[in-house]
Amino acid sequence: MAKHQFQTEANQILQLMIHSLYSNKEIFLRELVSNASDALDKLNMLVLTDEKYKDVTFAPRIDIVINKELKTLTIKDTGIGMNEEDLMNNLGTIAKSGTKAFLENLTGDQKEDSNLIGQFGVGFYASFMVANKVEVITKKAGEEQAYKWISEGAGEFEIEPAEKDSHGTEIIMYLNEGEEEFLEEYRVESIVKKYSNHIPFPIFMDKEKTIPALTDDDGKETEPARTEIVNEQINSASALWTIPKSDLKDEDYISFYETIAHSSEEPLTWMHNKTEGAIEYTTLFYIPSKAPMDIYRVDYKPGIKLYINRVFITDDEKELMPTYLRFLRGVIDSKDLPLNVSREILQSNPIMSKIRNTSVKKVLSELSKMMKKDSDKYDIFYKEFGNVLKEGLYSDFGNREKILELLKFHTLNSDEMTTIEEFVKGVDEEKKEIYYLTAKTSIDMLKYSPVLEKFKARGIDVLLLNEEVDTIIFPMVTEYKEYKLIPAADAKFEESEEEKKEQEELAKSYEGFTKEIKEILGESVKSVAVTTELTDSPVAIKIDKEDPSYMMAQMMKQMGQATDAPEPAPILQINPKHELIAKLKDTSDRNLIEDAAHVLLDQAKLFDGQELDDTADFVVRLNRIISKAL
Repeated sequence: MAKHQFQTEANQILQLMIHSLYSNKEIFLRELVSNASDALDKLNMLVLTDEKYKDVTFAPRIDIVINKELKTLTIKDTGIGMNEEDLMNNLGTIAKSGTKAFLENLTGDQKEDSNLIGQFGVGFYASFMVANKVEVITKKAGEEQAYKWISEGAGEFEIEPAEKDSHGTEIIMYLNEGEEEFLEEYRVESIVKKYSNHIPFPIFMDKEKTIPALTDDDGKETEPARTEIVNEQINSASALWTIPKSDLKDEDYISFYETIAHSSEEPLTWMHNKTEGAIEYTTLFYIPSKAPMDIYRVDYKPGIKLYINRVFITDDEKELMPTYLRFLRGVIDSKDLPLNVSREILQSNPIMSKIRNTSVKKVLSELSKMMKKDSDKYDIFYKEFGNVLKEGLYSDFGNREKILELLKFHTLNSDEMTTIEEFVKGVDEEKKEIYYLTAKTSIDMLKYSPVLEKFKARGIDVLLLNEEVDTIIFPMVTEYKEYKLIPAADAKFEESEEEKKEQEELAKSYEGFTKEIKEILGESVKSVAVTTELTDSPVAIKIDKEDPSYMMAQMMKQMGQATDAPEPAPILQINPKHELIAKLKDTSDRNLIEDAAHVLLDQAKLFDGQELDDTADFVVRLNRIISKAL
C-alpha cells in the first residue's frame, strides 16, 4: 500500500471543506452525482467513437447505497473509471492553476464560497464535509486492474490494488457523527430531485415499500401487509434541453442550472431554443447572476457543454462560443455533427460555425430585450459582465453595432448612465461626431479633465469611459451607424479668423516662456505649446498621434500584441489666460518656475488617469511652492 501526500493546494481545499464550508453540506451529493454523470458521458463518447473501446459495454446507471449499520453512503457509477495515474492526478492534485485564485477569493460567506467549489473542479473534496473517511474503488474501462484510494482527509492518502468486477467508480463515505440525515432515503431522494433530476442518466436507490394486505371477495385478509426493499429510479433522467419548453417549469430550469453551473444561486435568465430545418440543433443558455470567479483568467473554464444527439462530446472547448460571452452556462446539442468530431474540425466546421453565429445573435437579441423590458435585471447583468461584453467590440466585428447598443455609458452632462442609441439623439446631425474620453480614473475625476473644457464651453456632451478595457478597445471603434467616434482630445471645432489671430499672438508672446518650460522638463515632454482650448485648467497633456512610436504602439495593440515600449512623451499645453500661467511667465524666480513646471506636468498626468513616475518628488516640489506662497 503506497502512501502519498496531498498537493499543498489540494490539502488547503480539503481543510476548507472539513472546517469552514458546512452551512450548505448537501451540495456534496450534487458534486459526486455530477462527477458520476461526467464519467458516464466520457465513456459513452469513447464507446461510440474510439476503436479501443468497441468491446466495452455501456450500461449507464448511478446507484446510491445507504448502509445505516456501517453509517456509510456510497455513490456508484458504470462510467469510464480510473487507473492509478488518474487517481493521483484527479484525487491528489489540483491541475487547475486558478486554485490559488480560488483560495484568495474566498469571502468568508459560506453559501457564496460553497458555490465556488464545483466551478473549480474540486467537487470530490466536498465528500469530506460529511465524512471522516472516504474510500474510492475504481476500475478503468478496458483495463484489468482495479484500485482503491483511501483517505481520512488529514493530509495524506493511500492507493492499493483492489478487486472490482466491472469498470466504473464507487465512492464510499463513512459519515461523521451528526450526519445521519444523509442516511435517510427521503432526504437523499429530495437532494437528488433538487439538483440532479435532469442529468441524462438514471439514478437508482433501494427504497422501503409497504405492500398493502391482500383480501378476498368477502374482505377477509388473505395476506398481511408487508414491507419490502425495491430498487427504484429516483430521477427523471431526461436531458432537460430535449424536453419541450411547454412541459418545463421555472423550477426545472433552475435545478438543472444548479447542476451544470455547480451553483446554488439562481440564474439571472435563460434561453431555450430548438432549431429545425437544414440544420437541427437545440441550445439552452443561462446567464448567471454573478460572474464566475475565473472570468478574467486566461485559463477560465468554459461553461458550454457540446452534445451530439445527447452524446456528450466536450465541455472544455473555448471556441464553442466567443470569449466575450464566456459567462454563459449551458448546452448545445446538434444532430448534424459527426460523433468523432475533433477539436480542429470543431473550429472550422461550417455546421458548428452556423450554430455559433446564430446562437450569438440570439443571446445578443435576448440581452437587448432585457435591457428594454427589465432594466433592473439588466443593470445586475451589466455590473457583472459589462466589461466582458466590451471585448466583443474588438473580436466580433460583425456584431459590433449590436454590442455597442448593449453598453451603458457615463457622460459629461448627465449623472445617469445612458445607451449609445439615446446619446446620439443629442449629437449634432450635421457633424455626426460622437466624442469620448478614456482614462483609468474615477468618473468624477474624468468630468474635471482639462480635455473637456472646450466641450463644456460649447455645451457638447461626451462619453466618459474609465475602465481599463475601454482604454484598449475604444481607440479601435471608429464608427456607429453613420456617426464617427472621435477621442475628445482629437475633436476640432471651427475657429473664426479672430480666434486664429489671437492664438498666433499668444503663442508669439509666450515663445520664450514655453521654450524655458521645455528646457526644464527635457525629454519628459515632446514640446510645450500655447492653447486656447482650456478655460479653467492651467495645463493639459496631449499625445501627438502622428508620432511614429505612438502609431507603432497602436498598431501592435490592434494586432492583439502587448508592448512594453514606453508611451511617447506628451505635448504639454498651457493656458495663457490662466492666472497661474500668467504669474509664472512674469516671475524671475527660476527655482519657482522649475518646481511649478514639474508639478503642473504631474497634475496634467493625474487628470489623464496616469500614475506619477516619482510621487515623492511631486510632494516635495508642491510643498516648496506652498511655503513660498505663505
